[in-house]
Amino acid sequence: MLVAAAVCPCPPLLVPQVAAGAAPELDGARDACADALGVLAAARPDRLVVVGPAGQDASYPEGSRGSFRGFGVDLDVRLGRGRTGDTTLRLPASLAVAAWLLDRAGWADAPMEGLGVAEPLPVERCVQVGRERAGSAGRVALLVMGDASACRTLKAPGYMDDRAAGFDAEVARALAGADVEALRALDTGLARELKASGRAPWQILAGAAEGRGLGGSLLYDDAPYGVGYLVAAWS
Repeated sequence: MLVAAAVCPCPPLLVPQVAAGAAPELDGARDACADALGVLAAARPDRLVVVGPAGQDASYPEGSRGSFRGFGVDLDVRLGRGRTGDTTLRLPASLAVAAWLLDRAGWADAPMEGLGVAEPLPVERCVQVGRERAGSAGRVALLVMGDASACRTLKAPGYMDDRAAGFDAEVARALAGADVEALRALDTGLARELKASGRAPWQILAGAAEGRGLGGSLLYDDAPYGVGYLVAAWS
């Protein structure tokens, strides 16, 4: 069953080597992510499931490797500290960022697996996947990676969309209140139009948290590059 969850954004810019001179601009987000991971560690889970957006649905065993070389940085990461995973299956960017955050936090508390989720995954399937992962061990924690809308400003990746701020505020309220039904009810079409990569991972969290009565706390809410970055902890 799910005992705790952390929600973090997944821009490679969270990694200081990638952000380079702009690295201090996301110090607040990095600190909030560290606090959220602290909540996971305090829950003493038997298993950690790391969920993030990807180009295709795929599972990544502990030890799977990723890299930031595609972003011009000679930096490799590994998901967890256990056995080496399938060396032919590379972590998508969202899970590589998660691996970096976990390593930065010194995570060594429980076995883990990664789960990449493609954008088209429908709500019903997301909820089912969440239920399945929550039942995979006696005490399960989720690290849920994903960004909110990418349309908050004229310079945002998706240009400016007047609907973006309201969508992000709705997600922020749901995460702050650990509102499972609100996450399930997110408009998948609107999320796609606003380029919100966290939609499917958040709805997996909703399925995992069904009936658990967890409390939520919103630790970070900003859009420094016109992309909504949210950090939350549930326990």
